[in-house]
Amino acid sequence: MSSSTREEVHRHIQTVGLMQPALHRQTHAPAPDEIDHTLFRAYTRSSHDVGGEPDVPMRWEEKEEEQWELNTFATCECLAWRGVWNAEERRRRQNVDLGQTIYLGMPYYGRWLMTAARILVDKQYVKLTELIDKIDEVKKRHEQSASR
Repeated sequence: MSSSTREEVHRHIQTVGLMQPALHRQTHAPAPDEIDHTLFRAYTRSSHDVGGEPDVPMRWEEKEEEQWELNTFATCECLAWRGVWNAEERRRRQNVDLGQTIYLGMPYYGRWLMTAARILVDKQYVKLTELIDKIDEVKKRHEQSASR
């Protein structure tokens, strides 16, 4: 695969933006002769697939994981061991299904947490109302400990 030009990357981002739910524009399924290269690429290329894309150099740094990141990893591994999901499903849900805005806007383990919550609700291990109540409970507990 050859590298994309800056113009192609901007066109791709703009085209994908038209398909995102928050910016949704009513469209009908295009006929095969209506799908040009740009539209095909936007439909088939996921947010995390950045191989060959132009970017600025990035300095790699060793980072010690924070406690919430370690807890998230352990929780997600336990979900896998218990058969709630497998690695491919988790990766698909946290890297592809989120859309570009959420993928680029959340920290790595933040996407793991959100994916775990969505899968637990989608597969009816917990009800959405139970999850919301638990989040409120944890927020209140955190606010109380922060005020001490």
